[in-house]
Amino acid sequence: MAWILLIVAGVLEVVWAYFMKQSNGFSRLWPSLATFVAMFASFGLLSVSMKTLPLGTAYAMWTGIGAVGAFLVGIFVLGEAAGAVRIFAAVMIVGGLALMKVGAP
Repeated sequence: MAWILLIVAGVLEVVWAYFMKQSNGFSRLWPSLATFVAMFASFGLLSVSMKTLPLGTAYAMWTGIGAVGAFLVGIFVLGEAAGAVRIFAAVMIVGGLALMKVGAP
């Protein structure tokens, strides 16, 4: 169950990052509120998952899901550039996450 909560927390990290971008420096009310709600939920689920998962594994997975997810949202939703080096970096992050999962107790 901790892994499922951690994955949801990572997805919520992507959500709050997206809405933070949409908030235009917290100058728009609804995207700002969505940022804080998603952020609160993401941190809450991360903390619950850390009750059973090791700190390093949980935090690395959470930030990795958020980083790769935000990268993909940037490309597919916001139309950001997807150069070969950026794609390779994302693949390396995913590879690191897979190794973290394999090595976790």
